[in-house]
Amino acid sequence: MTRPLAIITGGSRGIGAACVQALYRDGFNVAFTYVNSPEAAQALEITEYVKAYALDVRNIEAVAQTFKNIINDFETRPQVVVVNAGINLPYLPIGQYSHENFKQIMAVNLFGAFNVLHEAAQAVLDGGSIIGMTTSLVRYAAAGTGAYTASKAGVEALIRSMAKELAVRNVRVNAVAPGSVDTELFHSGKTDEAKTRSAALSPFNRIGTTAEVAEVVSFLASNKASWVHGQIIQPNGGMV
Repeated sequence: MTRPLAIITGGSRGIGAACVQALYRDGFNVAFTYVNSPEAAQALEITEYVKAYALDVRNIEAVAQTFKNIINDFETRPQVVVVNAGINLPYLPIGQYSHENFKQIMAVNLFGAFNVLHEAAQAVLDGGSIIGMTTSLVRYAAAGTGAYTASKAGVEALIRSMAKELAVRNVRVNAVAPGSVDTELFHSGKTDEAKTRSAALSPFNRIGTTAEVAEVVSFLASNKASWVHGQIIQPNGGMV
């Protein structure tokens, strides 16, 4: 039986890498993209089944060409697209956040996501699944997180509209909005005190793991989620 294809942006590290491993385990061929971690990307590759592609999601033409290259290499359109590539920058109050950093975070997290969703909407097979990666902070306000949260709130708006638009093709469109997760991105620039505060947002008093988030993505990619559509799923350990 031919393995279906999953495309994952930002798949070389963190949640993205966990998604690569989970979907491969679940029977998918996986094409994933990376920007700054070629060694990590290469380590995840499996001949014929899992392949890495360098891509800056801000580049419209490069996103379109990468989709074409992947479809040509695997000789099939994707059954699943996971829109995961994103960045974070040090948290600061809005009044102290630089205009340049705001432009940067929007360029990657929102404009980049739009570029990928634009191609995914056309490339994904009928009956497939598109999954965006956002954040529980869209619903849990926290000081200093406004710019990052705004970029992800925009992705959720795109996802919800696409759910209406692609239903005619039986394409399910959802988002996964984790709370704090044990990744390099989470630890970067945070004090131990800040990490402790993040853990305390969950009544379990810990942060999540990348594997826990990837299992939610895996569920949404599968036929087990056949009646889940237009939803924002929050694996956040009870951060409510």
